[in-house]
Formats: sequence, C-alpha cells, structure tokens
Amino acid sequence: MLSSKAKYGLRAMVTLARARGDGPLLVADIAARDGIPPKFLGLILLDLKKQGLVQSKKGRGGGYALSRPPDQVSVSQIVRILDGPLALTPCVSQTAYVRCEECLDEATCGVRFVLREVRDATALIMDRTTLGQLAVRVARAERRQGSPAKRRGYRTTGGLQADKSS
Repeated sequence: MLSSKAKYGLRAMVTLARARGDGPLLVADIAARDGIPPKFLGLILLDLKKQGLVQSKKGRGGGYALSRPPDQVSVSQIVRILDGPLALTPCVSQTAYVRCEECLDEATCGVRFVLREVRDATALIMDRTTLGQLAVRVARAERRQGSPAKRRGYRTTGGLQADKSS
C-alpha cells in the first residue's frame, strides 16, 4: 500500500510537471492546490531534491521545480524514493531482499510466488509510466471534471490549469 508520503509526493510532482516552464512553485502554493499539509510537503520535496528529481531556488521568484523533463522521471522512481521498495514483502524485493524468517522453503512458497507476480506487474506499470504521461492524464481528467483545486475553492495559477502539451 502506498503511504500518504508517496501519494502526496506524486501529486506534487504532477503539479510541478504541469507547471514546467512557468518557473518555480512555492511549497505553500503546491500544498494549497493539492491539499497537502505544507510542512509535510516541504519534507517530501527535500527528499526528492536530495535524490535529484527536483531543484529549489531561494528568494524572490524562488520555489521548487523539476530537475529534468517529466518524461525522464518514472512513477516508480518517485515511489521508491519516498516509500522504498515496491515489493509487499522483502523476500521478493529486487532492491532490498531479505529472507522471510517464517518461510520453510522459498522455492516452494506459494505466498512468495504470488507476491513476486504482484511486484513484477506493479514494477512494470510504474517503471514505464512517466511523470509526463501522468500529468497529461491528470490534465485531461480535470478538463472533463474540473480542477480539484477549484472544487475546493483554491485559486489556481494559469500554468496549473491547462495542459501545455495539447
């Protein structure tokens, strides 16, 4: 299950992807638009900055922006940074494998068989889904149903309302 940290991080990254080219966004603006507690968002963005996915600028006109094009960032990169391995159990993790103490025989463990398939399918989808693709899907959905920020009564900036790629 994704943590709140990963869900908020994905939301914030989609917002940054959609605002790309408009300059950095303030934590407070992203938090208000996406319904994320500002202090928690600041910590999330700091983790993403440490891993090179976002950059920050201080002072007037400062804030956060993506460090690379949205099509070069996979959903799995974001989730792994914020939540760790994608596997539901360590015995099927490719990056943080640990043998289960209660397992009698990994080679015949039915739980391991199914959880490995779940991990593989999850990784396949998240690895091949880019932040750019996700931002386009969100923009299309918002055009159909209206922006969640507008539905919550927040004022949005021009760069966040429309998808620039269409």
